[in-house]
Amino acid sequence: MDAISEHTLPRLSHATLDVRSALRPAQRHALAWRDIAGGLGLWRLGVTLGWLDIKLKYRGSVLGPFWLTISTGVMVAAIGGVYGTLFHMALKSYLPFLALSLVLWNVIGGLVSEACTTFTQSDGMIRSVRMPFFVHALRVVVRTIISFLHNLPVIVVTFAIFGVSPGWVCLQSLFGFAVWTVDAFAACFLLGALCARFRDIPPIVGSVMQIAFYITPIVWRADQLGSKGWWLPLNPFDSLLEIVRQPMLGEVASMEVWTLSVVVSAVFCAVAWFVFARVRARLAYWM
Repeated sequence: MDAISEHTLPRLSHATLDVRSALRPAQRHALAWRDIAGGLGLWRLGVTLGWLDIKLKYRGSVLGPFWLTISTGVMVAAIGGVYGTLFHMALKSYLPFLALSLVLWNVIGGLVSEACTTFTQSDGMIRSVRMPFFVHALRVVVRTIISFLHNLPVIVVTFAIFGVSPGWVCLQSLFGFAVWTVDAFAACFLLGALCARFRDIPPIVGSVMQIAFYITPIVWRADQLGSKGWWLPLNPFDSLLEIVRQPMLGEVASMEVWTLSVVVSAVFCAVAWFVFARVRARLAYWM
């Protein structure tokens, strides 16, 4: 099997699938690393595909992707008015928090949803073109970043209206976005592979994310729980959200938050890598 090259493997027939599965773990990991290296070499293709996905999605629309900006702004105003009254919170401090939280959660939720279709949406391309799977993951990540940039004006306008100026501490959020980027590729490899094999997983993931929205401090603040918020560190989305949200609100993320987020990300990436390296050779046959 050592003599079998990466370019030979995709041409093997179904009859040799068991032979491919017999690759030793070290060989699987080596081929997975080669896939990522090859995908990085084709980064322009991944970026172009992600950009074209956005253009095709809003083709024929007058406002295009800015409908997303408008809908997010309306949601912030509506939810802010209702929950601000229910929680007896000053809109001056609550609306900036809510706007930022909703936009960031749209990034997380949208990415998880898109990650489930990383490979299934490109089934025709995977079957007909020999290409690193990393390119398809990059396509999803680029598409998510572009959607986030379209929602960014909601944060800027809300902060400007209420006079919120986070200062230089907001640059700390760049480290949080770096962690998010790594997790984004891990999500594409893990969920994309699992959803390609088990088509019942996407609706399950959707239900889990809907529950996560309500148990994560997005429309409500963590300090509202008081002593009853002992369970929040058990919610992996909380720490991942805070390493970006706190700096953008002008607060320094605590070491505890960073430690939790890094540990969660490390475990998640390790699981994603193990699954991707294990099933990568079979992905094309699951399309």
